[in-house]
Amino acid sequence: MILTINNRTHEVDAPDDMPLLWVLRDLLDIKGPKFGCGIGSCGACTVLVDGDVTRSCQLAVADVYGPVTTIEGLPEGDTLHAVQAAWVKHDVPQCGYCQSGQIMAAVALLRDVPAPTDQDIDDAMSNLCRCGTYPKIKAAIKDVAGV
Repeated sequence: MILTINNRTHEVDAPDDMPLLWVLRDLLDIKGPKFGCGIGSCGACTVLVDGDVTRSCQLAVADVYGPVTTIEGLPEGDTLHAVQAAWVKHDVPQCGYCQSGQIMAAVALLRDVPAPTDQDIDDAMSNLCRCGTYPKIKAAIKDVAGV
């Protein structure tokens, strides 16, 4: 099957029911999305599929319905994406395991809600962070939004 990932076309030989996460990590060596829980709850595997926040551990590769963007696809040339830069500025990551999924969810939130309220952020940012950096995540999102 043919997949578009980070604006590049890939031909993939995988079983239809293989989770997108394993196609990305094991077949294409794209390591940004992480395996966390395997049941779509933690969000460490979050990618954008056709712009939609998607838990890649729960989406079979045969069900991919559009282009896939992982954290590797965010940088704009040699420049960090605005959300990535805010993450650095606000010193968000501690262990960093969940951060690629957090960043992808934040990118989608800010695309859909350019000036999010605290409630918008709470509703959209359902990814788990074992280190508890939620206040820094919220501050970074607000910084990008200018709110």
